[in-house]
Amino acid sequence: MTQRSVSISHQGPTYDVCVVGQELTLDIYRDVPAGAEYFEVLGTPPIDVMLICPPDPAQKPQKGVKLPLSQRIGIVISCRRVSGALNDTKVRVSYYGKKGNSLGSVRLYLTCVRVSLDVDVKRSRAVTRGVKDKGSWSWGSYGTGAILLVNCDRDRAAPNGTDSEDMGAPNAADITDMSPMVLTAEGPKGIFEGHQLILSISPSHATKMRVYCKRKSDYLLVLGGTNISHEVERGNNQEVKFCVEGLEFPDVDFSGLVHINLSFQRSSDLTELFADKVTFRLTPWIMTPNTQKPLEVYVCSVQGNKKFLKELKELVQKAKCKLNICPEVENRGDRWIQDEMEFGYIEAPHKRFPVVLDSPRDRELDFLPFKKILGPDFGYVKRKVEQEEEVNDLDSFGNLEVSPPVAVRGKNYPLGRILIGSQLPQDIEPFSSEPNPIQPRRMNKVVRDFLAAQLVQSPVELYSDWLMVGHIDEFMTFVPACDKKGFRLLLASPRMCLDLFREKQKEGYGEAIMFEGLKTEPFTIEKILSNEKLLRDSTYTQGCIDLNREILKEELGLSEEDITDIPVLYKLLPYFNKAEAFYPNMVNLLVLGQFLGIPKPFGPKIDGKCCLEQKVCSLLEPLGLDCTFIDDFGPYHQNAGDVHCGTNVIRKPFSDKWWNCLP
Repeated sequence: MTQRSVSISHQGPTYDVCVVGQELTLDIYRDVPAGAEYFEVLGTPPIDVMLICPPDPAQKPQKGVKLPLSQRIGIVISCRRVSGALNDTKVRVSYYGKKGNSLGSVRLYLTCVRVSLDVDVKRSRAVTRGVKDKGSWSWGSYGTGAILLVNCDRDRAAPNGTDSEDMGAPNAADITDMSPMVLTAEGPKGIFEGHQLILSISPSHATKMRVYCKRKSDYLLVLGGTNISHEVERGNNQEVKFCVEGLEFPDVDFSGLVHINLSFQRSSDLTELFADKVTFRLTPWIMTPNTQKPLEVYVCSVQGNKKFLKELKELVQKAKCKLNICPEVENRGDRWIQDEMEFGYIEAPHKRFPVVLDSPRDRELDFLPFKKILGPDFGYVKRKVEQEEEVNDLDSFGNLEVSPPVAVRGKNYPLGRILIGSQLPQDIEPFSSEPNPIQPRRMNKVVRDFLAAQLVQSPVELYSDWLMVGHIDEFMTFVPACDKKGFRLLLASPRMCLDLFREKQKEGYGEAIMFEGLKTEPFTIEKILSNEKLLRDSTYTQGCIDLNREILKEELGLSEEDITDIPVLYKLLPYFNKAEAFYPNMVNLLVLGQFLGIPKPFGPKIDGKCCLEQKVCSLLEPLGLDCTFIDDFGPYHQNAGDVHCGTNVIRKPFSDKWWNCLP
């Protein structure tokens, strides 16, 4: 609440307005009768008068007690309730001479009104009345401050964008995406005829939000765009209702906080009698990790993946999820649906809905998020790269993951931490001295800035540039676990794979064949273990993974017990000196609750069973996981990807609320 000063004069009475809850300082010293040395001040109910004379505590004046003017005692007045009539309360100041003789009295007549701008400060799904700190915003379970959904879905009929991009009138469904705001203006009849109520926003916030005034049958846009100020037409209503619409996500140049100001002014001279302010925070975009319940699975139908789709459908049915298949006529042969988009959500106390983040990767699937997924209560967001040539493989969203909730060095991340792949950290020496024709790659800055600006899932950069495709889902993933920890980090391990093959070699299975029955060159265990280049490649790629292991342990607060190694081999491609999986990459899997869709590795068979599959089952089944191996060799693996690359999942949002976090 603001505080202003009111002066009185012995030349005659003064008339003013006091807002309930507002403190006014009373200036009794500007126009004092000649010879006055003492004063007495009294107020009639519902006026409270307090005397301020530091260092003594504030106190109420006592009737009959004369106070020296020389002490310059401060006087603060306030009112407790709305007046029943104009000028029905008063403050009387009496002046006295040196000997106590009366020199007259001065009266201040006040009309008490209630003026307040209120929002859902307590995040309780209802407008909060009478709160003093509504102009600030704080994090945590005891925090306060209102929240705006970014209205990035499409409830309106406009075909060319999200609701936030449409300047048309909102419909009933659209209003539910907005946050309520109420202006209260209560007082005796006639008091507001000589005053005005002005709502305003800063020019920088005019593109971040819009404010609509509720009328009998529709909503009128009053703030936003070119409108940064609006005089409220109150009529005879004590309350005027508004809906506030969020337009933009937090980003590198926008903190996410917006303010709406209220000014109560005297019409004759525009003197501000009272000011109020409310603050909103725009919702961040939140990712969901593999440990969240799966709801829907997306996949593309392309030439040659009929068998893959059949096996995937069986897995999805087992997990009781919905399967969405994008037909070839729409995907135009682009099978990498994981790379095209990332599903997340936004949430306010009154509502939440899923939001798809569209990657800068504009290939044949580019239309899918905007044209097929954006819709009622399903939002869309994209960060555009200025120049198309700036986009690289690391901008695809197989290179964007999020951890389960973690605690790191005493700091909790209840929504997990975002993980992205990047180039080798500058303070680390390269693992290989071989020349590399590909310039170091990093996810585009506009995407990295956007992810960091959401605040609640503080991003971690990993090293993925050692891979030809360059995505972190090629060497790591998370799976749920039926124990206290609740999850495991799975890391690809060339070392484990070679150790397993050496073990089988010693047991006499050196002639067991990989890729048996496939139209590709078969490899025996003996041939693999005698391939010097493959062994060198394995040493190099293991070093790259070990570096990431340490980063993940440090940044996610993990111990070795939280990590499970999965046997995976990589080979370095000639000329590029970048790695790709030697056989279907079993870390690049699909997680549907306890059910895993793992790329079938076609490893050496021992007694008729794939030793790689058996090894993985022995590692994951004790965690309560059900392993299904899916044949993706032809349509996916031979095109430099596997099961995870070719699928995408909508998951259930967190039960924890993002506003309870402490970024």
